[in-house]
Amino acid sequence: MPDYLLNAFVTLFVTVDPPGLAPIFMALTARLQPADRRAVAIRSTIIATITLLVFAAVGGPVLALLGITVPAFRIAGGLLLFYIAFEMVFAKRSERKSEQVARPLSEDEIRHLAVFPIAIPLVAGPGAISATILAASQAPGPIALGLFLGIIVVVVGSCLAVFMAADQLNRLLGETGRVVVERLLGLVLAALAVQFVADGIKAIARLP
Repeated sequence: MPDYLLNAFVTLFVTVDPPGLAPIFMALTARLQPADRRAVAIRSTIIATITLLVFAAVGGPVLALLGITVPAFRIAGGLLLFYIAFEMVFAKRSERKSEQVARPLSEDEIRHLAVFPIAIPLVAGPGAISATILAASQAPGPIALGLFLGIIVVVVGSCLAVFMAADQLNRLLGETGRVVVERLLGLVLAALAVQFVADGIKAIARLP
């Protein structure tokens, strides 16, 4: 179980990438007052937590309803996570997120900023949802699954801490620090993604 929990935490943390969200959050909330920025941070993390918890709880049954095996989803999820890792290593992910930030926001989008794009898809994006379903499907038992739900809360809670301290963290890391952190996290995620694919292939090979 310790190995499962460690892998689940690292995969989800790297996929969500709380430190990398700091400059994005600051850019998206630049026009808000400090109190409004804090309210957006709290609301967005609550929404993202609920979203990931729901996918962790019902993702497996939904796959079964669609006739998708867990090993097949492991391979698909691993490939998706590897794509995210590739983007992180070669700075494609930050470029794409910067383009989202550069797009002018309407007044309605500003009012619902906590839901979109901060909670979904910046925090609870496709990669995080895939990682959540994958990790939940690999839980060795109900206790491990319950602990994984706690990991979701911790990881998204770290996003809240980063959002609250985004300005200070952005100055502390600097441009070079953000690049180094993103590259290192991308390499870790790539290795975990390859392991997901390998496990999925071995599991499919054992199927009748």
